[in-house]
Amino acid sequence: MNLIDWIGSVAAILTTASFFPQAWHTFRTRDVSGISVGMYSLFTLGVGLWIGYGALLGAWPIIIANVITFSMALMILVMKLRYR
Repeated sequence: MNLIDWIGSVAAILTTASFFPQAWHTFRTRDVSGISVGMYSLFTLGVGLWIGYGALLGAWPIIIANVITFSMALMILVMKLRYR
């Protein structure tokens, strides 16, 4: 693994891991009162585009991290719409 891939992998791990506490809290409590539908909609769309960008580049750190983040963001967005 070269330095560029190592930096990308560490960045992907850190940014994806930073999302886990909020996701865990939301899944555990089902409290979505502080979550903005607009923000999570745009965020989820943006993460989906990062997946496409990573796929076009063949950049696995981008793809894997964003698939994980996309899954969590989509679940939170669905919970927000369901438990309004």
